[in-house]
Amino acid sequence: MKAKPVKITDTTLRDAHQSLWATRMRTDDMLKILDKIDRIGYYALEVWGGATFDACLRFLDENPWDRLRVIKKHAPRTPLQMLLRGQNLVGYKQYSDDIVRRFVHESVKNGMHVFRIFDALNDTRNLRVAIEAVKEAGAHAQGAVCYTISPVHTLEHYVETASELVEMGVDSICIKDMAALLTPYRTYKLVERFRKEFDLPINLHCHYIGGMAPMNYLKAIEAGVDIIDTATVPLAFGNSQPAVEMIVAALKDTPYDTGIDLEELYVIAKYWEEVRVKRGFQRGVTSLTHMQVFSHQVPGGMISNLYSQLEQQKALDRLPEVLEEIPRVRAEVGYPPLVTPMSQIVGTQAVLNVLTGKRWAIIPDEMKQYIKGMYGRAPGPIDKEIQKKILGDEKPLTCRPADLLTDTLDDYRDAIGDLAKNEEDVLTYALFPNEARKYLEAHVEGAEKAVFMMSEEIRAVKEDGYMDINQVRELVKLLDESAVSEITVEEDGVKITVRKGLSPITESKASVSEKVDLPQEKTASDDSYPSHWKKITSPMVGTFYRAPSPDAEPFVDVDDEVDEGQTLCIVEAMKLMNEIAAEERGIIRKIAVENGQAVEYGQLLFLYEPV
Repeated sequence: MKAKPVKITDTTLRDAHQSLWATRMRTDDMLKILDKIDRIGYYALEVWGGATFDACLRFLDENPWDRLRVIKKHAPRTPLQMLLRGQNLVGYKQYSDDIVRRFVHESVKNGMHVFRIFDALNDTRNLRVAIEAVKEAGAHAQGAVCYTISPVHTLEHYVETASELVEMGVDSICIKDMAALLTPYRTYKLVERFRKEFDLPINLHCHYIGGMAPMNYLKAIEAGVDIIDTATVPLAFGNSQPAVEMIVAALKDTPYDTGIDLEELYVIAKYWEEVRVKRGFQRGVTSLTHMQVFSHQVPGGMISNLYSQLEQQKALDRLPEVLEEIPRVRAEVGYPPLVTPMSQIVGTQAVLNVLTGKRWAIIPDEMKQYIKGMYGRAPGPIDKEIQKKILGDEKPLTCRPADLLTDTLDDYRDAIGDLAKNEEDVLTYALFPNEARKYLEAHVEGAEKAVFMMSEEIRAVKEDGYMDINQVRELVKLLDESAVSEITVEEDGVKITVRKGLSPITESKASVSEKVDLPQEKTASDDSYPSHWKKITSPMVGTFYRAPSPDAEPFVDVDDEVDEGQTLCIVEAMKLMNEIAAEERGIIRKIAVENGQAVEYGQLLFLYEPV
């Protein structure tokens, strides 16, 4: 095979910071260096999709569509790339065909060109509509095959999956090694076979994690791969991709030479190193736990999420148990590849199994939907007892899941009303209703910000480092009764900000900035109810919701009689909606927390009277 220069896709602005910085890179951090990145000569810049969309809303108070436009404006030369989860788009569930098509077309309109489209189960039925939409919009459809190791994931499985993608009209194929399970000679064999079967560009995407990725890239290049994924060195290694500087240097003065200027890469790397230090982010490292990926097969990014989740649950010492539980759960549910959303679904189930001490006692709605077939075909057989526990006598789906979805974008347009000012806002609401509503309410057009001195209209005091909850409510009341979207109270250089749309602590739609440390208000004491009443407590740290969606009726009200197994509420944690069910028949006597309130592990949720 004739050697040729290798093309490089830069992942710094998406996968790299998602893997190492918990997706917390801000758009402002990108702007000062985008022009230099744009001039390097990359094949594409991966800048959008994956978790970056909802992270902008959840954590950064940014509009993801604005981010895309800004990047395109400052990097007009290089094609922009995004990671699209097939029928899941950038979310964690399936969306209707109408929403998939509208999202793709709006993305292209705002500057996206290369769509890396994958399905967590390699069920190509979930990719067809997205691929068609990308082609209709005149963009590049890259079909991805998710690589993993299991009794059902053979070389022929990958060839068959890629063949179906080619038949659907993809422009290129990506081998997506999200868990860093590829080894050099497996890589060579896989790329060689793809090269023989398909006359399309082949892209290899590897995570570093256990350290195999650079060797995989070299063997893939020898086998004829066209494109590889790398990141700038301050955001490389560990859970991220190999460093671009390493690969460029390794290929220099060979037939595979990338033609990229190494000195210019160092200038860019120096900038990102300054950002890393300023933001307090860690480097990518490979630990013993990471190296054990070849045993437990848990992707590094998933390990990072588990670490964060268990830390929130005050159960970090249980990580080894969870890593042992994950392969067990994965085998029981048919060996799905551990990539979003399946990594979250399997990982969260394993966490719940370990923390509750009762395997499959709490089952997130997403796991129930997966077992039902709403995410697609399981790669292997699902444990019959688990399937029976979840589905009863109901049979799993055999059709394409999205065929059952009839909602349209117009339905969401009606639901969000005047808060949505354009098509992008409606799409954001369709994908993430709770987060979008909060964001849009906090950014109402024409809303003003007001600053009041404590000595004037509002009196607020700080006691022992806390702001008194009653005075917070006074601020909230004033806020809700005005067109103002934000109030800042200032005294002796200390600023306390209250904004609309983010409250975990009051009934109002306003909240206190996360900079303010507020005490939790007790809603029920241990001695304020009859002795025969029983408690239902939160099994995890998360957010309490009384209804399945913002516009739905609550699951239960006070004095409702409930049956064993009946859903009482949802605790959203680890990006999944975890239904809390009644353990026995009873009458709800008290709901101890407010809708949308943040709850701690073991916090009282309900009091009920057994019947």
